[in-house]
Amino acid sequence: MRLARTAAAAAVLAALLIPTTAHAAPAATAPGDAVTLPVREALAQLPVRTEDRTGYDRTAFKHWVDADKDGCNTRAEVLKAEAIIAPDQGARCRLTGGEWYSPYDDRYIQGPSGLDIDHLVPLAEAWDSGASTWTAAEREAYANDLGDDRALIAVSAASNRSKADQDPTTWLPPAPNYRCQYVTDWVADKTRWGLSIDTNEHNALTDILSRCPNAPITVTLAR
Repeated sequence: MRLARTAAAAAVLAALLIPTTAHAAPAATAPGDAVTLPVREALAQLPVRTEDRTGYDRTAFKHWVDADKDGCNTRAEVLKAEAIIAPDQGARCRLTGGEWYSPYDDRYIQGPSGLDIDHLVPLAEAWDSGASTWTAAEREAYANDLGDDRALIAVSAASNRSKADQDPTTWLPPAPNYRCQYVTDWVADKTRWGLSIDTNEHNALTDILSRCPNAPITVTLAR
């Protein structure tokens, strides 16, 4: 079972972000508000817009940072939170040993070196979907989001690199039993950050979710 992130993450996120009205998540909400609604309704409320990757550079999203100054950066925090057998932590938060479960491909991974930390909604996809207009601080907060367990996930390096910056139109987890969870979390993450979807993405998500439980999602809005 995945563990909750540190309580400090919410405070760090709130300090970094500048409230904005430029999203179309559920009406009459503000950053820090929590909304709960069925995933298909959440999908219906995401704005549908053409994506534009003009000007994208991965370095526009500063990561991995040590937001709470405890010596462990975001990658290490996720690894520690999601380990099913805790790793040993040495000097400068060097992690050794431990075991993780990679839900994308239904594999158990020994030791941290075989793992990547995946941005569920990739950085390039976030850029295409609205982050190109954000401040540098907002993009940093997005890239290091420890405030929602769905945003960053430890998975096998092989599965993460096969995904790259694709959305559910062209990539789904190899493990079929995880696909409903994946697209549900995708909608939750886009709702949290006020990101849009394009027409093909909307159609793919609608099709997949029509075969999944219409599960309620609870999201704390980041912007």
